Amino acid sequence: MSSVIQGVFMILGAYMLGSIPWGFIIGRMYGVDVRTVGSKNIGATNVTRTVGKIPGKICFILDFLKGCLPVLAVQVVAKSGAWQGFEWVVIAVMLATILGHIFPVFLQFKGGKGVSTAAGAIMALAPYPLLVAFAVWVVVFFVSRYVSLASITAAAVLPVVAWAFKLAGIGSPAARANWTLIFLLVVAVLAIVRHHTNIRRLLNGTESRFGKDKKADSGAKK
Repeated sequence: MSSVIQGVFMILGAYMLGSIPWGFIIGRMYGVDVRTVGSKNIGATNVTRTVGKIPGKICFILDFLKGCLPVLAVQVVAKSGAWQGFEWVVIAVMLATILGHIFPVFLQFKGGKGVSTAAGAIMALAPYPLLVAFAVWVVVFFVSRYVSLASITAAAVLPVVAWAFKLAGIGSPAARANWTLIFLLVVAVLAIVRHHTNIRRLLNGTESRFGKDKKADSGAKK
């Protein structure tokens, strides 16, 4: 029972950490409410476009870490044997921190797209598929200059690459576990769904290109 209680507290803690709206906080420090300007998103892309490059990079790092750190912590506990039979807590913590960013309790459950936080969480558990997905993101972004298209493409590629690595025997046992592959598929679908307005604008040809105009990129990757 104590393991269950500990697991529940870690899941709740991960959600609360994920709920910290760093983009909103950083914007406020510069006198800007990022929810009312640009893409009105609290992610690093909108912070970059409306506040500045350095604040945007800081936002990305903080959003990434709030996904990564809880997963690293829960894995340490799981490997110690204290949670034998409760490996599901690792996935629950990953999902909780991502949902915290998307639905932050501190902003009336209206948050970002969760890509940076998801990247941090996945890096802590399955880094190889994430690195491939990131490479895809970089290529698509520099070719198209659409952050949203790059994020959508990387999300779609992630579970496919993870499955390929499983078949090839690459990565840790946890990274190749079926529950990890299912989780990555869920994250990919969630990320794509969160970009539904961007997809509509891409199809209509009205999506903003990063660095091409003064409009905040509606494809904020958070």
